[in-house]
Amino acid sequence: MSSTTTSVTVKAAVQEGLARHRPQVLALSAQLHADPEVAFEEHRSAARVIAVLEEAGFDTVMGCYGLPTAVEAVYGSGSLRVILCAEYDALPGIGHACGHNIIASSTVGAALALAEAAQELDLTVVLLGTPAEEEGGGKVLLLEAGAFADAHLALSAHPVPGVDIDCSGTSSQGCDRFYVTFRGKASHAAAAPSSGINALNAATVAQVAIGLLRQQLPDGIRINALVTAGGSAINVIPEQAQLALEVRAHDAAVQNDVTQKILLACEGAALATGCSWSTEQPSPAYLPLRQHEGLLELWNRNLRATGRTLISPPAGSGGGGGSTDMGNVSQVMPAIHPVIAVLGSQGMPHTAAFADETSGPEADAAVMDAALALAWTVVDAAGSPELRDSLCRARDERRRLADEPAAGGRGQLSC
Repeated sequence: MSSTTTSVTVKAAVQEGLARHRPQVLALSAQLHADPEVAFEEHRSAARVIAVLEEAGFDTVMGCYGLPTAVEAVYGSGSLRVILCAEYDALPGIGHACGHNIIASSTVGAALALAEAAQELDLTVVLLGTPAEEEGGGKVLLLEAGAFADAHLALSAHPVPGVDIDCSGTSSQGCDRFYVTFRGKASHAAAAPSSGINALNAATVAQVAIGLLRQQLPDGIRINALVTAGGSAINVIPEQAQLALEVRAHDAAVQNDVTQKILLACEGAALATGCSWSTEQPSPAYLPLRQHEGLLELWNRNLRATGRTLISPPAGSGGGGGSTDMGNVSQVMPAIHPVIAVLGSQGMPHTAAFADETSGPEADAAVMDAALALAWTVVDAAGSPELRDSLCRARDERRRLADEPAAGGRGQLSC
């Protein structure tokens, strides 16, 4: 029997397995949508994911790698280890307006489908529940804890409104968020202004410097700043002010460089006004998405095979302005994070309108088609001697590099 015939036979078995699990997969999506939980609080969501996989014979752990709402479910013991990343955190106030119920249920569906062929394909199938994608960098924390260390590839698919897109050549913006606090000296604004040191002045000078910096930045950089503290009374010199800052870029090195320049601008503002200053980063920086070309080509082919039509994104879009911690995964190992359309939906992501559209018949179709395309992509990758060997060599090289001292620096990561 030829390898092509074998692939067709395995794909048929995978599709049949997914069809058998359709009720559980779609019920999971509906339950997650109806009961949204925000970052690091996804206890019921994680338990629901675990329940479906346990019933199918996966070895499961609830709360792993130091994260109480992380999930790991494993089936098989083959030499090619594939991780399917399930996101299930929601946005505060508007629920699953980013469609993470679709991400979780489609990756669970893909894992269940691949279990049908794990032995034949020599696979270890891992469903990794990754908390706090919206805020907190769950995948970055899991990377640092070793959750991806033995994996050869990682996959998931993200819902979008409207139509399906050929994601070849696309990326996502990295995102670095941090706070800068300026500290001065309070004084009466009328009776003794010369005795005070105005921290809000430092925040103002910093914003002016950042605004002037924009002229010298490469195209596509996004900088946002917000004054989150700047005094409480008009007749008191503010002794403390704080800026929330955000840098987005499609290149990790550029993102890091711009962040450093902004910090220098803040240092200069403190010096100019006589203030002290400090910075903190509550959550890890998200790095740009680097799609693995070979895996993405397989995804595009398999998504078309489900009956979907893919269009090319607008020229120069680069894949949009969103950010994801899947970017950090993709920077250190072969990974893809393409999109799947909730066909006909009109709401923009992160709006109440799209939250409504991530439940219903078209959302269910996105779940099942994404699950099948993800599973078929793994079948093709596992069945290709060239690609399989490339994935194995990439893991070996990553392990070698992990044993070497890594250069420090904000926004950089080694696995």
